Amino acid sequence: MFLPAAGALDGELVFHYDADLALTRLTAPRTDTLRGRPGVVIGQLGQSLDGRIATPTGASKYINGRDALTHLHRLRASVDAVVVGVGTAIADNPRLTCRHVDGRHPVRVVIDPRGRLPHDLEMLSDGRAQVLVVTTPGTPVPPGAEALEVEADGVGSMPPCRIVDRLSDRGLTRLLIEGGAETLARFMDAGTMDELHLMLAPIVLGSGKTGLNLAPICGLDEALRPRVRTMRFDDGDMLCVCEFESQAA
Repeated sequence: MFLPAAGALDGELVFHYDADLALTRLTAPRTDTLRGRPGVVIGQLGQSLDGRIATPTGASKYINGRDALTHLHRLRASVDAVVVGVGTAIADNPRLTCRHVDGRHPVRVVIDPRGRLPHDLEMLSDGRAQVLVVTTPGTPVPPGAEALEVEADGVGSMPPCRIVDRLSDRGLTRLLIEGGAETLARFMDAGTMDELHLMLAPIVLGSGKTGLNLAPICGLDEALRPRVRTMRFDDGDMLCVCEFESQAA
């Protein structure tokens, strides 16, 4: 078994997956302040080596292996709330629980500004944890969910910083932005992401949907340059823990 390399916390390679090391940010005292606000926002993305999260036909289960799934559930068990966009909720009908590990299920949060969320989603009736629907004022939400109203901006979008602030008002200060790709990109573009857990499967798809589609940049000096710790799961997948706090806007 490989052990973490010396100096791993300074961005060097870590050979073997270490759950405690990977979750350092989430196990820190809640008094920590990042980017000038309390709490922490973690993103997660599972993809192929060439950055694909699905084939051209939409097939995506399962690009990553069991170890990556277990790590995702550890993330869920370590946060106050897990956040997805309404498109992901409709396509996947996710439960968003931490059933593969011990721990408390997080509050499930769905961003749904136009009231598209179906009434028959499993999370609305399973009783595992609260469901909040982030939506614009006056928009109805399905039974089994509670509305969390956020004012849209001038172009009808819900700024991620406002969503983070409204969740923080509810005491939900440790957030996992789980998907989909568009939601993840919005939080990253807005500068609200403190850390990204990027899980890479040893597979090349060659085509299909890409995982990260951020706003265009003009030069390399504008590129995000996170500090990265890399770990290898037992089943061959890799985890890159990318820390963005030094990129604060």
